[in-house]
This record gives sequence, C-alpha cells and structure tokens, in this order.
Amino acid sequence: MSSTAAAPDLLAAIVGATRRRVDVRASQMPLDELERRAAGVEPRPGSFREALLRTDRLNVIAECKRRSPSRGVLKADYDPPAIARAYERAGAAAISVLTEPTFFDGHLDHLAAARRATGVPILRKDFIVDRYQILESRAAGADAILLIVAALTPPGLAQLHEAATEAGLDVLVEIHDLFELPVALDAGASIVGVNNRNLRTLAVDTDVSRAAVDLIPDEVVAVAESGLKTSRDLQDLKSAGYDAFLIGERFMTSSDPGEALAALLGSGQ
Repeated sequence: MSSTAAAPDLLAAIVGATRRRVDVRASQMPLDELERRAAGVEPRPGSFREALLRTDRLNVIAECKRRSPSRGVLKADYDPPAIARAYERAGAAAISVLTEPTFFDGHLDHLAAARRATGVPILRKDFIVDRYQILESRAAGADAILLIVAALTPPGLAQLHEAATEAGLDVLVEIHDLFELPVALDAGASIVGVNNRNLRTLAVDTDVSRAAVDLIPDEVVAVAESGLKTSRDLQDLKSAGYDAFLIGERFMTSSDPGEALAALLGSGQ
C-alpha cells in the first residue's frame, strides 16, 4: 500500500464513516437524553491513569478487538466479556475495547458488556470526533477514551480533551510521529500513546516509540502501542521510560487471549 495514494484514504474513510454514524445516532437519541444517561453513571476519574503508573508490574492495556483493517478477522469466536474476565485474571492493568463497527467489527455494547464483567479500568478505543461519543462512552461505563491526533484538528483535539475531562474520563492521546507530540501536549494530554503503526500506511516501526520517549515530559504517562510481541520488547521500552503498553493482535490471534497475556507477564517477572 502506497503511503501517498491509498493509505491516507483509509484514515479519511474511517473518520468520515464515524461522523456519519454519529449523525445517525444523534437523530435516534437526542443529546439531552444522552446527557441524562451519562450523568446516571458514576465516573471513576483517574482510575485508568493510576492503573498505568504502577511500578511493581508491567502495565499492559490488553485489547478486545475482533478484526483489524490490516489482518482481517482476528477472532471469529469473539466474546468481549469472557476475554475481559480472562485479561483481568491474567493481570491486565486495563482493558481496551474496540467499538468502531465498519473496519473493526466493534460495537459500544461490547464495551458495556466488558464493563459489567470486570472491575479493571476500561478504555474505549475508537475514532472519537464529537462530544456525543464522549457522552456515549461515559454512559457505557468507560473510564477513558482514545483521541487520535491524526484524526483531528488541534483545536478539535483540545476541545474534545477538555470535554472528556469534564465528563470524568481519562484521555489517551495517540500520536504516530514526533511532529504530533507537541500537538498532543498543547491539547493538555496527561497520557500519550505512541502508536508504532502508522494509520496512513499500516506499517509498523517500533523505532517510533524509542525516538519519542525522551521527548515525553516525565509527568506525562507514556504508553507504547502496536508491534510489541515479547517480554523483552516490553522490558526494553520500560527501561527506556514507558509506563504502559497497549497490546491487541498478539493476544487476539491466540486461542486463549488471557493465557497469552499471563504468559507474557509471567516471562517478564
């Protein structure tokens, strides 16, 4: 896939489809009704961030994801609550749930089901482009949301970050290169995820994480994402300064995702 041709269209397609879905959902449930539902869910502000700051373990955000655009279906027998319980037993610091339907076969109900199944902090991983989605996340029981720098304008990123914080949610702000880091920090990010997978090319390069970590301020939680496969990968990046690691496909392609996480953490102790 060329980084100058088809690849940029993938991100644009996902964001465009997301905006259309938000418009449809907003017509079905007005904003004021969603605000009432969100207000009825007690937030747990800071729980996600605090879970990533533990120093007595490898802090893994284990992901529930049925499908990916790059690899297709990862797990045909996809059962988010069962996977979430297995991750919790295995020692996950937090759980990420993909809720984007068109490209990842996700659904907000998957997050709500995982929330009911576990007490571990839950991250909604999606292409958040509107405050409506933030309120949806709160109503579904999320503790944190993902905001992607590449999918938003700098003012839009800052506005959504503020709205999420006001809603009692932690925010993982994702960057893909060093140029996006100042944008994330200017928006107020206190948790920065460095995604080794470029959303425009889908190529994975773990050198991105290694180059970015020295530029992330000490007070900001640093999360390495994508392309992490072994305990050595995690230990090396922890030594470099990362606080946590988001891992999905490595677990989801296993017959037992919880066992795969336990094995990774066990070999790292």
